[in-house]
Amino acid sequence: MARYSTVTISNTPQRQKGIARVSVFSLLAVGLLSLPALGFTIVLATADGPKIVHQLLHPTGEFSARFMIIAILASPLVLLLRGWRGPQWLKKNRRYFGVAAFGYAAMHTVFYLIDEETAARMVADLPKLYIWTGWLAVVIFIPLAVTSMDYFLRRMGRFWKMLQRSTYAAALLTLIHGAALHNWNRLGPVLVHFAPLVLLELYRICYLYLRPRNTAAP
Repeated sequence: MARYSTVTISNTPQRQKGIARVSVFSLLAVGLLSLPALGFTIVLATADGPKIVHQLLHPTGEFSARFMIIAILASPLVLLLRGWRGPQWLKKNRRYFGVAAFGYAAMHTVFYLIDEETAARMVADLPKLYIWTGWLAVVIFIPLAVTSMDYFLRRMGRFWKMLQRSTYAAALLTLIHGAALHNWNRLGPVLVHFAPLVLLELYRICYLYLRPRNTAAP
C-alpha cells in the first residue's frame, strides 16, 4: 500500500505538467487560429462602408475551406511522408483545424444572413446551386463540431469515425459552392485550395486499395 501511494504521489507532478502543457498548447492553438477572426472583427467594427459585411463573406469562407482542407490532409500526408513528425503532429492535432473551419463557416453564414437582409430574399436564393451546397456543408459541419470533444470521442467510439468521414462530403460541397458562386468562371482560386487535397486523397486511395500486396507463397 505504501509503495502504491509513493508511485502515485511521484507521478502526480508529471501528470500535472502534462496537463499544463496540453492546456498551454490548446490556448496557443486557439489563439493563432483565431487571429484572422480577430482581424475580421476589427475591420467590421472600424469600417465605414455599408457593404463591409458583403466584403467579408469571401475571406471568411476561404479560411473555413483552408482549415478544413488542412484537417483532411493529415491522413494522406502521414502515408506520403512516413516517418516525418510534421504529418504525425498534424494528424494528432487536426481537431483544432476542424473546429476552426466550423467557426469560420459559422461566421461566413452569419455575414451571409446579415447581407441578405430579409428572410424572403434568403428563401428565394435557396434553389441556387452555390447557396444550397453551402448550406448543406454547414449542416454537415455542425455534428462534427459538437462531437469534437474528448467525451464524445470516447462515448461514440467507431461511430464517431464514421461521422468524421462526412467531412469529405462537406469538402466536395464546399468545392462546388465556391466554383458555382462565380458561375464556374474562376476555377483557379478554387483549384489552388482543393487540388492538393484531391491529389493526396487519390494517392491515399491508391496506397490503401490499389497497390500490389505481397502474398504468401502456397
